Amino acid sequence: MMKRYAVYFLSIVLAVLAFALAPAWPAWAGAGTVFALLAGLGTWDIVQRRSTLRRNYPILAHFRYGLESIGPEIRQYFVQSDLEDVPFSRQQRSLVYQRAKRQLDVVAFGTLRSTYATDYEWINHSLATTEIQSHDFRVTVGGPQCTQPYSASVFNISAMSFGALSANAVRALNEGARRGNFYHDTGEGSISPYHRECGGDLVWEIGSGYFGCRDELGRFDPERFARNAADAQVRMIEVKLSQGAKPGHGGVLPAAKVSQEIAATRGVTVGMDCISPSRHSAFSTPIELLQFVARLRELAGGKPVGFKLAIGHPWEWFGIAKAMMQTGLLPDFIVVDGAEGGTGAAPVEFADHVGVPMNEALMLVHNTLVGLELREHIRLGAAGKITSAFEIARTIAMGADWCNAGRGFMFALGCIQSLSCHNDRCPTGVATQDRSRWRHLDVPDKATRVHQYHANTLRALRELLSAAGLTHTSQLGPEHIVRRVSPVEIRSLASLYNFLSPGDLLRGVPGHAVFQAFWTPARADTFEPPEGIRALRESKSR
Repeated sequence: MMKRYAVYFLSIVLAVLAFALAPAWPAWAGAGTVFALLAGLGTWDIVQRRSTLRRNYPILAHFRYGLESIGPEIRQYFVQSDLEDVPFSRQQRSLVYQRAKRQLDVVAFGTLRSTYATDYEWINHSLATTEIQSHDFRVTVGGPQCTQPYSASVFNISAMSFGALSANAVRALNEGARRGNFYHDTGEGSISPYHRECGGDLVWEIGSGYFGCRDELGRFDPERFARNAADAQVRMIEVKLSQGAKPGHGGVLPAAKVSQEIAATRGVTVGMDCISPSRHSAFSTPIELLQFVARLRELAGGKPVGFKLAIGHPWEWFGIAKAMMQTGLLPDFIVVDGAEGGTGAAPVEFADHVGVPMNEALMLVHNTLVGLELREHIRLGAAGKITSAFEIARTIAMGADWCNAGRGFMFALGCIQSLSCHNDRCPTGVATQDRSRWRHLDVPDKATRVHQYHANTLRALRELLSAAGLTHTSQLGPEHIVRRVSPVEIRSLASLYNFLSPGDLLRGVPGHAVFQAFWTPARADTFEPPEGIRALRESKSR
C-alpha cells in the first residue's frame, strides 16, 4: 500500500515543508501551492467511488490516463511499421501527402515488401510498352434509359456529408474536383451551400432520410427532388441502400448539432434530432427499388441514376438482378462499397464484422451482371481503402469501371489519421464542426492539394498501363494482376477467382456455390430470405 500511495504522501509532506519554508524563502510558496493541489487531487481520488484505479493509485492513475489518451499517436508515430495498414499504413499516407504536395514520390534501394510473402500482388508488364498522351481516363455513365450521360473520371471523391466534414473541407474538395474535372459525391447529408460555391461536378447521394428532397414527415418529396436535381452542377443521382462501414445501420444527428445551416441543407427542423432510418420508406422490394430509380431519372430530366450498396445477404442482390430482368428497368450505375470503408462513427461490431469486403462484393455484382448479359449497360464503381494507382488498376481489373476514395482525399486535405472524427476534435479541421478548428483549413491551398493528388495518381496509373502494354483502364482484366498464394505458387486473378461468361445465368445456374445456393430461390418481389432459409429459422425458433 505504501508504494501505491507514495506519491500522495510525498505531495502532502512536500506541501507542508514548502509552506514552512515560505516565510523565509517566498519562492517556496509557489511550490507549496503545486504540491497542495496534487495532495488535494490525491485526496479526491481516495474518497471518490467511481474509479477503483484512482482509489488504489491516487495521483498516479492520472498519468496512466494521460498516456492512454495519446496511445494512438504513440503507435502512429513511434510504433507502427511503414506497411501496417490499420486503418492506413504510413506508406499509404506518405504517398498521398507527397502527391498532394507535388513532392518526390519515388523510393530508394528497393521495395519494403516481401515479394515472396503470401498475398503479395503485382501487375504483369509487357515488352511492347505503349505511349499514352493523356492521364485523364474517363468512362461514360448512362444506360439506354438515360438521356443525359455523364463522362466520369476513373477516380473520384467518395460520399462524405457536410456535417461529417467541415465547411472548408467541403469547399476544398469541390474546388479540387472542379480543377481536376472529376466528381464529388455529396454524401447523404444533401447539397450544402459549400458544395455549390466552387461549381465542381456533384453526385447527389440520397439516403433513407431523403435529405434535400423530403417533406415535413421525412418522406420522399418529388417536387423538392426535381428542383435540386435540375441544378447543372448535379451530374448524377445515387440512391444509398447501405454503406460499407456500417451497413444496415441508421443514424441520428443529435438535436444539439442540428444548426441552422445543417437544417437548411437537409430540410429538417433546427434543434430536433435528425434521423437517418436503417431502411428506405419509398420502396420495400427489389422491383419497387428499380421503379424508384426510374422515377428519379424521369424527375431529373434523364440524368444518370444508380444506387450504392454494401453486399450482405446474396439473395437480396440476386432479387434486384432478377427484378432488372423482369421489369426491364436498369440503373445507369451501381457503386459497390466494401466493408473496409470508413465513416465518421460506427459501432465497433459493424466496422469490424458486418458486410462483405470490396473484392468479393465487386466480384459478385460484376459476375451477376455478366451472367445476365447486362454488364455492358450498367457501369460499376467501387470503393474501399483505395489510395494508389495500383489499387485503382487492381480494382478495375476485377470488374469496376471506376473507383471512389474518401479517406485518401481526406489525407490530401491534411488529415493525419488521428482517429478523432467522432468527437468533433479533428486537429486538422477536416472532420469537425468546431469553427475554431476548421476556419484554419486554408481552402485554396487544400484545393490545390486535392487536385494534385488526383492528377499525380492518374499520372502514375498512366505509367502502369503503359508498362503493361495497354492504352486505357477499360483494357485491364484479371489476367493482368498476379498474386502469390504460397511461397512456391503464384496465380493470376483470372485463375484465382471464378468469372462467369456472358449469359451463364440465362442458360442455367453455374457451378459457383453462392449462385447454386441462392440464385434460383431469390425473388424480385421481396427482400425476404428464400423459403428454405425461412423454414430453417422457424425450426430453430421453436
